[in-house]
Amino acid sequence: MQFVSTRGGTEPVGFYEAFSQGLAPDGGLYVPKNLPLLPSDLLIDDALPYPALAWDFLGLFNDDHDPDHLIELVDKSYGDFSDTMSAPLQQVGENIFVLELFHGPTLSFKDFGLQLIGNLFEEQIERTGETINVLGATSGDTGSAAIHGLAGKKGVNAFVLYPKGRISPLQERQMTCTGADNIFPIPIDGTFDDAQAIVKELMGDLKTKEDLRLSAINSINIVRVLAQAVYYVHAYMQLPPESRDDVNFVVPTGNFGNIFAGWMVHQMGLPVDQFVIATNQNDILYRLFNTGKYAPEKVHPSHAPSMDIQVASNFERFLYYHNEKNADATLSQMAEFQANGAIEIANFNASNFRATRTDDKQILENIRDVKECFDYVVDPHTACGFQDIDEDKTHVVLATAHPAKFPEIMKKAIGTVPTDDSLEALKKKKQVNYPVEATPEAVKAFITEHSA
Repeated sequence: MQFVSTRGGTEPVGFYEAFSQGLAPDGGLYVPKNLPLLPSDLLIDDALPYPALAWDFLGLFNDDHDPDHLIELVDKSYGDFSDTMSAPLQQVGENIFVLELFHGPTLSFKDFGLQLIGNLFEEQIERTGETINVLGATSGDTGSAAIHGLAGKKGVNAFVLYPKGRISPLQERQMTCTGADNIFPIPIDGTFDDAQAIVKELMGDLKTKEDLRLSAINSINIVRVLAQAVYYVHAYMQLPPESRDDVNFVVPTGNFGNIFAGWMVHQMGLPVDQFVIATNQNDILYRLFNTGKYAPEKVHPSHAPSMDIQVASNFERFLYYHNEKNADATLSQMAEFQANGAIEIANFNASNFRATRTDDKQILENIRDVKECFDYVVDPHTACGFQDIDEDKTHVVLATAHPAKFPEIMKKAIGTVPTDDSLEALKKKKQVNYPVEATPEAVKAFITEHSA
């Protein structure tokens, strides 16, 4: 399998290189050159164990690993998830199902991609003998999942930027209480978009990237997206056979990576009627899919902080496919966006998508309604997925995080606070972070000083 850049300015590469580079040298994002069809034996009557399904699926894109070694990596990545199904499907209403993606070590859907990526980085270091510095930005869950996957690993230091005061206290503790010498959580003044822009600038500077041996953990890394695609197949195969027609996946999203993973596997043959883009009040994707205009606005802190994003990086991948894999057209549009801060997409066809918007008041109402109607507790991000559901059709809502990560909001919504032992233990640990000025130059200097 080869991977190409959405901007067409670099030669096709294999799995290893696409993974290790993260961002393509031309500033684009890697995508598979061709999307393979799902083998018919993947869509069997009963769901495979998650590691077995992940091995089958990732093997479609990965020619660089021996199959036996790939299953070792997959088992190592998902072996400590708290549920035997890894991503169990719970039926909460007649036609409403919840895909629980919070059974990983940091209680977030990000664990599915980042535990695998952590093990791939470790393998890369062993294979090449070269140390690496992993760089990423987080709006809450990416950082904690990446840090868990990399903490204590030899030959790799992790630098994770996050917006100071704009993530939940427990999300911050998951990043700052590891006690690992190779982990550098970096709070910056600004938003996630500011942090992400610094990461993309440093990753896009080829000399800096080479000199500092930088690799990416954000969903600009195609392996993150491929790993997340697996659980859409897993969810579909857990549905009762009579519920598999006209399935709608409802995806709380800010950066478009999670929902793009689902759309990609749909293009490979997974039967899906619609994808519902569930945004919070930072609604760039809601506006895009209703107007065809991609125009960021000011980020407003919300009850769903991991979705407080106004520049959705993975939209470039979808734009590439919308342009029928015309990299020149995609490059032109991204240049226009860079110059003008907005683009209007002609003939924007998003028939497989519907978008909803949920403000803070509605988030609280949805948490209460789900508890009262279904006796089920959802976190603030997942609550965005319960906005405007048509109960006559099968809906699978992706539960992206454990509600215990957001105690203040849960108490405000339902008067009680779910708990988790791993989070309770964090409250007793010392926090360590490394404030750095929110500029590429300052972050580069910090990485240089503390590089692996």
